[in-house]
Amino acid sequence: MSNKAFLISIKPRFAELIFAGKKTVELRRVPPRAARGDLALVYVSSPTKELQGCFEVARVESGSPSALWTKIGHRSGITRQAYMEYFRGKSVAHAVVINRAWKLSTAVRLSSLRKQKGGFRPPQNFQYLTGSVMSNYTEVRRAA
Repeated sequence: MSNKAFLISIKPRFAELIFAGKKTVELRRVPPRAARGDLALVYVSSPTKELQGCFEVARVESGSPSALWTKIGHRSGITRQAYMEYFRGKSVAHAVVINRAWKLSTAVRLSSLRKQKGGFRPPQNFQYLTGSVMSNYTEVRRAA
């Protein structure tokens, strides 16, 4: 099991690329406090609205948008123009480098997630998970 876990919201087209192994960095304007071996549970945002899988964090890299693009742009799943637009106005860009990613055998719909103890609210960006919340995701823990 990883050191820490967090839930991260990702747009459907980017989640597909991550699970296909074609996108190996997840770009963020605000970085999660994550380290090697941490676990990210991937909530795929609207219109999909499902917890679909996970990825293991290799590291988080930060730098000026242009320097980071040079280093990881080819792994980001977007064009340089889209990348620069995303980080417009930011002096620092962040990339969560993915070690490995996998899909759950069965995705968990938002309606099912909301029925669990404590309810569920998808994060705008990401949210750190506690042990009690993680216990709701036994398959995720087994796969890690």
